[in-house]
Amino acid sequence: MRYFIIAGEASGDLHASNLMRELLKEDPEAQFCFLGGDLMLAQAHGGKLVKHYRDMAFMGIIAVLKNVRTVLKNLRDCKQAIVDFQPDVLILVDYPSFNLRMARFVKEHLSAKVYYYISPKIWAWKEYRIKEIKRYVDKMFSIFPFETAFYSKHDYQVEYVGNPTVDSVCLRPNQGQTFPEFCSENQLPNKPIIALLSGSRKQEITACLPKMLAAALNFPEYQIVIAGAPGIDVGFYNEILGDSKARIVTGKTYELLQQSQAAVVNSGTATLETALIGIPQVVVYHVAFGKVALWAKDLIIKTNYISLVNIIANKLVVKELIANLFSVENVSAELSLLLRNNIYRQQILEDYSIIKTTLGEPGTAGRAAKKMVSSLLSRIND
Repeated sequence: MRYFIIAGEASGDLHASNLMRELLKEDPEAQFCFLGGDLMLAQAHGGKLVKHYRDMAFMGIIAVLKNVRTVLKNLRDCKQAIVDFQPDVLILVDYPSFNLRMARFVKEHLSAKVYYYISPKIWAWKEYRIKEIKRYVDKMFSIFPFETAFYSKHDYQVEYVGNPTVDSVCLRPNQGQTFPEFCSENQLPNKPIIALLSGSRKQEITACLPKMLAAALNFPEYQIVIAGAPGIDVGFYNEILGDSKARIVTGKTYELLQQSQAAVVNSGTATLETALIGIPQVVVYHVAFGKVALWAKDLIIKTNYISLVNIIANKLVVKELIANLFSVENVSAELSLLLRNNIYRQQILEDYSIIKTTLGEPGTAGRAAKKMVSSLLSRIND
């Protein structure tokens, strides 16, 4: 069968590449055409990369307006590629602003099925998109258990297939590495670690890292190690770090977390990764115009929490310091509890175990591929 897949960012490239690998196991004759990245290309077995996600990653209204010609060209090129390829199914990976347009195009012009793998976070904001999903998406394959109840209240059934972060953490390298081995390999002193995960984009690193660093420096008995983001030059971090003795370890975030006593984590998938590895954390998120943004949050964001850890647990497992609450003093106070209060630490770890149970076993991409191919074959046989 013929699979057209769209992933518009780095995380989507990773998840889509794993899905492609599993689709080939279920359908050895699979042919791929896709918008994505290098990881997908490695799994494509001769498939065609139409557009790299680097040429599609425009975040925010201003960036989109500045690059409106490129955005419109990407839409046109994708539509033409779909028509030329004539897929049996269009598989969409998150990236809703672009992907829902493609879903509509396919349903209006082709007979192909439309599947969504990794739902847009409409349970957090832009819930109105449920109308487009119900109209243009044949099947939704969910990666969060709570999404089934959310969609059910809108009379739309989705299938939970597991969470790919569980797979990534379960298969992470160097799980048996000792602390001395990690320090030796990365030229670090033999001193307990506070890990700082400040995000993957320069804008959020610039906004978050200075306050993270200032808070961690209040604990001189610990060394501070920053998880360097892929594609971000070490020199960029050094400009922020100045003459502090904080170190940077790039491409080894899981190994760093595993060896840390606590972590300060910018809100995102990294909070869930930290929880699954079992490291106490405080979650931070920078927002401009702090008090106003904190007030507006309740009008825009429909969840009680911002971190995936707390959303999945449906309770406050880890402290969230957002907008004006994200201060050096508040981060320091929370780090003190994480590092020095054993009862507090233990409660977090116990709640983490609930999250692990809720998400289930690894094998997410494999389960999704089986369900997709089975559904497509039943349609052909009918």
